[in-house]
Amino acid sequence: MDTYTHGHADPVLQSHRWRTVENSAAYLVPALRPGLDVLDVGCGPGTITVDLAARVAPGRVLGIDVSPDPLAEARAAASQAGVAVTFEVGDVYALEAADDSFDVVHAHQVLQHLTDPVAALREMARVCRPGGVVAVRDVDYGAFVTFPADDGLDRWLDLYHRVARRNGAEPDAGRRLLSWAHAAGFRDTVVSASTYCYASPEERRWWGASWAGRATASSFAEQALAYGLASREELEAIAAAWLRWSAADDGWLGMLHGELLIRV
Repeated sequence: MDTYTHGHADPVLQSHRWRTVENSAAYLVPALRPGLDVLDVGCGPGTITVDLAARVAPGRVLGIDVSPDPLAEARAAASQAGVAVTFEVGDVYALEAADDSFDVVHAHQVLQHLTDPVAALREMARVCRPGGVVAVRDVDYGAFVTFPADDGLDRWLDLYHRVARRNGAEPDAGRRLLSWAHAAGFRDTVVSASTYCYASPEERRWWGASWAGRATASSFAEQALAYGLASREELEAIAAAWLRWSAADDGWLGMLHGELLIRV
């Protein structure tokens, strides 16, 4: 069974709640229209899912996550937005849907956490109707850039790679999406890239607080300790580095993401 590196502690969900179609799935917008049926894999607290539902209504929208932990929040978000979305626990390797069930199958920041992303793509395509699209977007931690330079953040990035790979996952997923699609047998693809960039005082406070929390109180922290890859003191030093970055007047962060549309 795959191990989710981040988990669903509040410092993690703090960043997930920020995500929308506009800031995290803009590459998919041209393929959306009212009446489409959408499956959102790895929906988390549901902010992207709810946004998708508003854009394709009255189409059917289902959000699934491997964990039940964030789904109550996702249902509340849908209710507050006044959109019809169903949220369920689900397994991307064995989706509980018939062949050709959805027009759009979307996964944001999912493939990077899987031990077999190729199998996941094949399963996502199985439930996608002919003429529909499978849409995936994943960060590439190898292209993660921060300023000013800080040994603590260098240590964090190295540790994150080692924890993720200890889980059998691929933190530099963005650059590999096309190769995974080819390995799954798909050639009708549109490849793109986009970035997150955090530089305003508000953005730095939000992102710095999120990762300072993750460094000491999340599944990532628990795994780093359990695998013997870091000590509690090292994790606290990493958290302090994130807070230094968030307080830096010229602090800047860029995260490159790979994006892929697969026409089924």
